[in-house]
Parts: sequence; structure tokens; C-alpha cells
Amino acid sequence: MARFLAVYTMQPEDLARFRAMPKSDQDAIDAAGLPKWQEWEERHSAAFADPGGMVGKTLRVSRSGVAAATNAICGYVVVEADSIEAAARLFEDHPHFRIFPGDAVDIMPFVT
Repeated sequence: MARFLAVYTMQPEDLARFRAMPKSDQDAIDAAGLPKWQEWEERHSAAFADPGGMVGKTLRVSRSGVAAATNAICGYVVVEADSIEAAARLFEDHPHFRIFPGDAVDIMPFVT
């Protein structure tokens, strides 16, 4: 089986909008979404080569040095599947974008 990196994305402005909501609204979304996310993880756990996790603020290292940066990456998981299409199907209707303010999950094959 091939391995694929699945990267959860969320636009910074969508996260800011979510964080600006009243705490009770955020808690209601969490209460609805977290059990669905756990169900998804249990249903697909056999495909996880690395269960990954959510990520925080970014530091970018470049020729210019180290500096704070912003991007849409908010988490990852490594899955094994027969094809990139099969890997992508694992994420259809994922709570990340059906309940939470995430916008997508990008699937990429490991090529080395």
C-alpha cells in the first residue's frame, strides 16, 4: 500500500471568525464535532500510518532567517491506501469541514 500525507487546512480568517464567536457557540460546535471526528478516526484507524495531530503557530526558516509566518495548515495525518483516490475517499464528509470551520483536506503521495 502507498502512503499519503493528508493535510487539514483552515483559512486564518475562518479560524479568527470561529475564535471571535461566543464561547458557548464554540463549545456547541466542539460538542457536535468532536464525537464525529472520533467516530471518523475509529472507522479509519486501520489506514493510519501516523495518526498525526493538529498543529499550532508557524515559524518559517528561509535564507532570510527565522520569522513568524501564516499558512492554512492546521493538522495532518498519514494514511495508507491503494491509490490517491482511495485515500481521498477516506476524508469525504469529514467533520473538519462539515462541522468545524476547516476548508479542506489536501492529499499528497509520498514519492520518496
